[in-house]
Amino acid sequence: MPVEVVVGVDELEGGFNPHTLADLSPTSSALASLMLPSVHRPGPDGRLQLDTTLMESAEVVPDREKFTVRYRIRREANWSDGAPIAAEDFVYLWQQLRSQPGVSDAAGYQLIEDVASRQGGKTVDVTFTKPFPGWQSLFNNLLPAHLLRDAPRGWSTVLDDGYPASGGPFAIRQVDLDRGEIILERNDRYWGPPAQSDRIVLRAIDKARQVEALRSGDSHLAVFGADTGTMQALRDLGDSVQLINVPRPATVEVLLRPDSRALADIKARQAVLAALDRPALIEAGTGGGPAEQLQSHAQVLAPSELGYTPTEPSGAFPAKPDPARVEKLLEEAGYHRSGGAWLRDGRPLNLVIAAPFEHESYIRVAEEAARQLREQGIQATVVTPTGDQLFGEMLAANPKSGDSGGAASVDMAIAPRPAGGDPAATMAAAYGCPGVTPDGEQPFPHNAAGFCDELLQPTIDAAMTGQVPFAEASSIVEPVLWRAAVALPLYQQAQVLALRPEVKGVEPGNGLSGPFSTAAQWLGTYADNDGY
Repeated sequence: MPVEVVVGVDELEGGFNPHTLADLSPTSSALASLMLPSVHRPGPDGRLQLDTTLMESAEVVPDREKFTVRYRIRREANWSDGAPIAAEDFVYLWQQLRSQPGVSDAAGYQLIEDVASRQGGKTVDVTFTKPFPGWQSLFNNLLPAHLLRDAPRGWSTVLDDGYPASGGPFAIRQVDLDRGEIILERNDRYWGPPAQSDRIVLRAIDKARQVEALRSGDSHLAVFGADTGTMQALRDLGDSVQLINVPRPATVEVLLRPDSRALADIKARQAVLAALDRPALIEAGTGGGPAEQLQSHAQVLAPSELGYTPTEPSGAFPAKPDPARVEKLLEEAGYHRSGGAWLRDGRPLNLVIAAPFEHESYIRVAEEAARQLREQGIQATVVTPTGDQLFGEMLAANPKSGDSGGAASVDMAIAPRPAGGDPAATMAAAYGCPGVTPDGEQPFPHNAAGFCDELLQPTIDAAMTGQVPFAEASSIVEPVLWRAAVALPLYQQAQVLALRPEVKGVEPGNGLSGPFSTAAQWLGTYADNDGY
C-alpha cells in the first residue's frame, strides 16, 4: 500500500503560473515548491541560499566588463520527461518576465542584457546592463522551456491545468478542479533525495469540513485561510491538532491609479483614502483570521519580511472615515456636492473598483470599499474580471500610448504586492517607471499601480544597482508614495497550518517558502486503498 499525505486546502482555483499576479495563490505556491526547481531558496534565517540539489555553483564572474553571473547546473538535473534542466529554461523565464504584462517581480529580469548557454546548456552566463546586488532573487521556479516555448496557448494560460513536467520531488498524476482534488506522486526521475511519501493528495473543502476532516483523521494536515469562527473550532480540537500561522509572500493593497481619469488628481485620491475605513477593509479580507495579525504599514516590505518597519506617517489615516476631509479635498479637486453625489463639470465621481473573480477575499474587500465610498457620496461600482484580464491587460495598459481603454476603465483595484524577493527590485517593480529594452525599441509593461514619478526614479534605480542602500532609498521613496496616495497597504496574506500527529516531517518552511517546501520530508500513513 502506498504511503500518502492528505492535505486540506482552500479552493483549488485554476492557474498555476507562480510568475503572474493573476495566479499568485496558495495553490500555485504549493505546486511550484513541489515541482519547480529554483537556483536559491530561503535558508533557516530567511536569507536566500544556493539550492545545491540543482546547482553546483552560482557566482559573480570577476573582471568582466559588464556585471555577469555564472550558473553551473548539475549534470544529473533533469525534468521528469528526461529533458535536461538547462540554459534554455533560464532564457525562457528571462524572456517572459521582461516582456509579458502582469508578471510578478519583473524588475531584476529587465536589467538582464543576455543569457548565454555554455557546456551543453549546463553552464549559463547571465549578463546585466548594470550591477544588480539582488541577483540571487532571480531564476526561482524555473519552467520547462522545451514544452512551453512553442505551446499553442499563450503565457497567461499555458499553465492553467498544471505543469507538463516536474523538476522536483513530486509530479502531478491528476488534476480534477471540478472535484477539488489534485493528486501528486513521487517523481521517480528526480535526481535528488527521494520523497518520503509515495503521494500527496490536495483536497479542497470548505472551512467546516476542514475542521471535521482533521477531527476524524480524513486529513493529515490542512493549510488554509481561516476566519475567527474556524480558528476557534480548530482550537477546540485540543492537543490532537497543532496550529501554526504561516505568512504568505504577498501583501493585499488597494491601488488608486493615477492613470485613471477620475483619480488623476492627487486631491481626489487623498479624498478616497479619507473616505475609507481601513480596519473594516482588513476585517472583510481576513475574516479575523491569521492575516489580521499581519497588518501592513509600509509600501514595499511585508510585515514578516526581514527589515520591515512601519513607514506610514503618523496620523495619515484616521481610525474612521473623515467626512470633513473628504469634502475639503474633493472641493479642492473641483467637485461640488449635489443631490447626494459629487459632481465636476456636470459628471458624477463614479469609481470602478476591480478585483479578480478567482479570489473571494479580494472581492469582499472591493465590495466593502465600494460601500464605504457610497456612504460619502462617491459612487462606486465593483467589477470582477479574470485575473489574467485584470493584471495582464487592464492594469498593464499604457494610456499615454493611446491604449487607454482598459486602464481608464479601472480606477481602483484590490491587488497583491509580491513579497520575499529583493526589496529594491520589489520597489522598482511596484512603483518604478517603465523602462525600455536595451535596444531601446520595446517598452517594458507598466506597473499595476499605473504610477511613475520621474523625480523619484533615479533613487529607485540607485537602490536596484546598489549605489544606495535599500534602507536609505526607502526613506526617500516611501514618504512620496504615502503622499501620492497610490496604494493603501492592508495586510499580509497568511494561512493556518493545522497538523495531526500521524504525519511526520512537516515544518512551516523557511522565510516565506511555506510548509509545502518541506513536503519531500513528509512521512504520511498507509493509504486505505491504492486507487486513484
